[in-house]
Amino acid sequence: MANEKKDVSLNKARNVKPARHKKDKKGNFFVRFGKGSSRWFREMRSELKKVVWPTRKQTINNSVIVVVIMAITSVVIWGFDQAAYSVVRFFIDLGR
Repeated sequence: MANEKKDVSLNKARNVKPARHKKDKKGNFFVRFGKGSSRWFREMRSELKKVVWPTRKQTINNSVIVVVIMAITSVVIWGFDQAAYSVVRFFIDLGR
């Protein structure tokens, strides 16, 4: 018992990894993917059932809000662009 503890502590000190058994051997990529993917799809499906989806009215309302904010932002950016263009044009004309 004491020798086993000593061996384990020596292996840890030496950073020696224990030998793998043949039953730990993993299959090729397609075998591993096939085994894990069915579980992943089941879990994904159960998670999607928990999602609270918005109603049609909420979706339309949110979409309209996004489009309106995009339009307002576009007008503001266009205004700044026109103002900057005018200032630059003024300095160019001033230099002539």
